[in-house]
Amino acid sequence: MRVSAPVRGDDLPVLLFSHGNGWSLDGYAPLTAYWASQGFVVVQPTHLDSRRHGIGLDDDRFGSIWIRRHDDLTQILDQLDSIEAAVPGLAGRIDKNTVVAAGHSWGAQTVQMLLGARTIEADGSLGADYLDERVSAGVLLAATGVGGEQLHPFAQANFPFMSPSFAQLRTPILVVAGDHDQSPLSLRGPDWFTDAFHQSPGATDLLTLFGAEHSLGGIPGYEVAETTDENPERVAVIARLTAAYLRAAATGDSSVWQRARASFAATGTTVGRIDSV
Repeated sequence: MRVSAPVRGDDLPVLLFSHGNGWSLDGYAPLTAYWASQGFVVVQPTHLDSRRHGIGLDDDRFGSIWIRRHDDLTQILDQLDSIEAAVPGLAGRIDKNTVVAAGHSWGAQTVQMLLGARTIEADGSLGADYLDERVSAGVLLAATGVGGEQLHPFAQANFPFMSPSFAQLRTPILVVAGDHDQSPLSLRGPDWFTDAFHQSPGATDLLTLFGAEHSLGGIPGYEVAETTDENPERVAVIARLTAAYLRAAATGDSSVWQRARASFAATGTTVGRIDSV
């Protein structure tokens, strides 16, 4: 895993970050570096689906990766003392009782499990409850929507976890979606990525980014060839707004988010919009 933290400061909240499919601890520097600069201890695990592991659909382990991803995050929370001790200069500076989380794409699905979302089984029943009450708020970046008949047949056959029930997700979340994010896994349009906002009791805000595709302008990295909608301004907006949302949640000072939201409404109308409940 990678741990990024400010050089100075105490009582630093923890921010767990779950990468998208194929990525690793080496991705998402445009977000994680900024979050660390804003006072978070950002912890990035490398999940089993990382390209460096070479595990494909034909691997017996693939079908359980979605659960192992969740377990990666809970094991980090279980071992914060060891992580703190392993990072030079960090000992005694973490507020281990204040934890927030963020994830992109498959990482968003992983994080929403921590926050209370569940899966719908083939027989229509709810799957296991993976809620971890140690996590107080989250950001879901390009989180996939509901499944079932709205999924492409390939996704139905290979990704059974992509049938979420958001009704149990009561933890406060900010949902971030691009209005040009057309997934080959869904039979719907970009609105599919807003389901978590519309169906989660805990969802408070939806940031819709104009012209953004699945990488949301390039959040996986500064030089990522698969970013087809490169837009540094959009990435900077995401970094700042998500930091403000998570800072407000971590400190209990709602004015931090209110000011950020008001500023964006006044100056960011060409980039996107924020809808709130």
